[in-house]
Amino acid sequence: MKAILLSTHGGPKVLQYTDFPEPDLQPGQALVKLHAAALNHMDLFVRAGWPGLKLDYPHILGADGAGEIVNIGDSSTELIAGDHVVINANIGCGQCDYCLEGKDNLCRTWHLLGETMRGTYAQYIAIHNRQLFKIPDDFSYGMAAAAGLVFHTAWHSLVKRGNLQAGETVLIVGASGGVNTACVQVAKFLGSRVLVVGSSQKKLDLAKSLGADMVILRQPGEDWSKLVFQATERQGVDVVVDNVGTTFPLSFRTLKKGGRLLTVGNTASPKFEIDNRYIFSKHLSILGSSMGTIKDFEEVMNLVIQSKLTPAISRTFDLENASQAHKHLESGQNLGKVVLTIPD
Repeated sequence: MKAILLSTHGGPKVLQYTDFPEPDLQPGQALVKLHAAALNHMDLFVRAGWPGLKLDYPHILGADGAGEIVNIGDSSTELIAGDHVVINANIGCGQCDYCLEGKDNLCRTWHLLGETMRGTYAQYIAIHNRQLFKIPDDFSYGMAAAAGLVFHTAWHSLVKRGNLQAGETVLIVGASGGVNTACVQVAKFLGSRVLVVGSSQKKLDLAKSLGADMVILRQPGEDWSKLVFQATERQGVDVVVDNVGTTFPLSFRTLKKGGRLLTVGNTASPKFEIDNRYIFSKHLSILGSSMGTIKDFEEVMNLVIQSKLTPAISRTFDLENASQAHKHLESGQNLGKVVLTIPD
């Protein structure tokens, strides 16, 4: 099969489009012929590497994917060859206490597809049946792949961790990334008022088109927390979605007393200073999460295939041009998800 292989860390040039053996089918798995994959910032981080990351080289990036089952090794599942499916990249063992309680994103041997195990930048993948969600035959593979990780992440963070309610006000820091564009839509679906802070008018226009009630253009070095207070009549917001990390100090200032800060990542830096006085004096909660459960995935993907939630797609590249796709994502100019189409 054709795949994008990573054999050393570095820039986009280390991604090689070449031949690689088709994966063997293990008990409980299905062999999926992939037709689309999608990029996440995680792909960039894995490609660049970090201390302690251990990969089985050559590595295959990619958490998001959608395709068609061509073989299945377990007759007990309702899935059959020919089914169109989208992949749930949150990999639990299915046997530990957390998995048995339906909390597979807390699995004791948790993996993220494409991060610590080979992923979806390939023509085929062998993956456990429980990681597959059936989609209608006429539903776009590209749309399904683009939706998988980001809507799963946004749904678990806002609904299950953040308990976001109708009528609450939520601020989203960043206007165009995959998770943030998903958060805009999930928050609006839940009946919340959505404010978005972004770095360009094009990104803010995207947020408005997805349902944001108010957008704020931030300037370099500007204290945008003041602008948020002005926009909320100095009331502040109930919830902040901040996946940047270094912006936590400003996010704390925008929150009402008793507010919640939700985070699923740190695109700017994993280490930064915070002022604890904001946390205890305002009774703030910081709620982190990673991905979501199998049940979460089923809930949110049902909404996606019903077109109640729709991924924003920035650009589409052929699989062999994955290095160019990485450059586009790294440019910071993308408006939504970046999708890879995979050849037959």
